[in-house]
Amino acid sequence: MKIAVYPGTFDPITHGHYDLIERASLLFDKVVVAISASPGKNPALDLDTRISLAREVSAGLDNVEVIGFSGLLTDMMAEQQARIILRGLRAVSDFEYELQLANMYRAQAPELESVFLTPAVENSYISSTIVREIAKLGGDISRLVHPRVAETLRKHYNT
Repeated sequence: MKIAVYPGTFDPITHGHYDLIERASLLFDKVVVAISASPGKNPALDLDTRISLAREVSAGLDNVEVIGFSGLLTDMMAEQQARIILRGLRAVSDFEYELQLANMYRAQAPELESVFLTPAVENSYISSTIVREIAKLGGDISRLVHPRVAETLRKHYNT
């Protein structure tokens, strides 16, 4: 079985993330959306909220599982019996960082392969950072995220 793991902070999950998850679900037998605790990034939303939102957003995709994790991605990959790391590339600027990560993962666990997908054009400018900033300032994020995510961010930022 071909299992792909899509790791990230997903703070919050956006239409761009969903686009990659949906397309990956057509390419692989199983897609594990692995949400990192990422305490060093100081996420706006707690891990349980991010997991819950990702599960709700991806509920219609039968071969997608959402989990939380902390620690090394390579250790979690072994636990999931997965060899494919799925990553998204929005722009050329993402590529250099993602290439560095892919090489580091390969150095730690040579059996792992990184696969890169690009989002649909209409999602290529969306980032969680931008979504959080717009939400924090009371702007409309309804075209960038699932309605439940928008509602959660409005409550979080009291806007």
